Amino acid sequence: MGHNHNHHHHHDIASERIGWAFFLNLGFTIIEFIGGWLTNSTAIMADAVHDLGDSLAIGSAWLLNRLGNRGATQEFTYGYKRLSLLGALINSIVLVVGSAWVLVISIPRLFAPVMPVVEGMIFLAVLGVIVNGYAALKLSKGKTLNERVLNWHLLEDVLGWVAVLIVAIVLMFVNWPILDPILSIAFTVFILVNVLRNLTQTVRLFLQAAPDQHTQQKLTSVLLEPAEISSVHHVHFWSLDGEHHVLSAHLCLLDELNADEVMALKAKLAQRLAAFDITHTTLEVEYPHEQCRDQ
Repeated sequence: MGHNHNHHHHHDIASERIGWAFFLNLGFTIIEFIGGWLTNSTAIMADAVHDLGDSLAIGSAWLLNRLGNRGATQEFTYGYKRLSLLGALINSIVLVVGSAWVLVISIPRLFAPVMPVVEGMIFLAVLGVIVNGYAALKLSKGKTLNERVLNWHLLEDVLGWVAVLIVAIVLMFVNWPILDPILSIAFTVFILVNVLRNLTQTVRLFLQAAPDQHTQQKLTSVLLEPAEISSVHHVHFWSLDGEHHVLSAHLCLLDELNADEVMALKAKLAQRLAAFDITHTTLEVEYPHEQCRDQ
């Protein structure tokens, strides 16, 4: 009981830290959009889109962290793990749309640069370093995977605001307004490259593609290792959320086995599959001359 209480305590602390980071990031994102409009800076608008994406990622992680202790139900038989895929898909779509909007604003400014309000840029950049730095510091104390991943997102934001600050300081001394759209386009390209990579992986997982073909081949080999098995088919290896995987397969026996021998075979396979850390495993044993019902 003590261990279980301790687990819940750590879970609640992690949820609280992620919640703090979410509200800080979301509040500051709103300030960024307003500030980008007031300062006439496309670089700040681009960073606002980046922070909006991080806010959605942190919000999804916070929701998942709160739902993490809920098990499977009669309706959601695998639990709620795939919510993270839905969050990733929504996040990617929002970022692609936001990035396209920033590019529509920024590209024409390469040919007709407009000087932004530099003092406002500096103020927002300093505020951005402080807010994102504080949120990153809060999450750096966490040990969960969610917290570690989100901490990297926030550290990226800090570096982005440092770049905005450097450009703003340069613009105080030289009249190079083209630096603002160049920085915004660089931010946006960086966002899009990462988003499209993640979107591709998310769509593949939604379509239940194997998360790793090399691992699938190794799993098939492991299933064929016992001398009692002649062949395997209907091997399905897919992922709930990119971390928690599911395996099902039909195993054809070489000879007739009694109940005890089948149980021994299952125990042997369970031991060999343990190294793969699969969340759900379903293995169907088929006797010689038995017709597979899933033909």
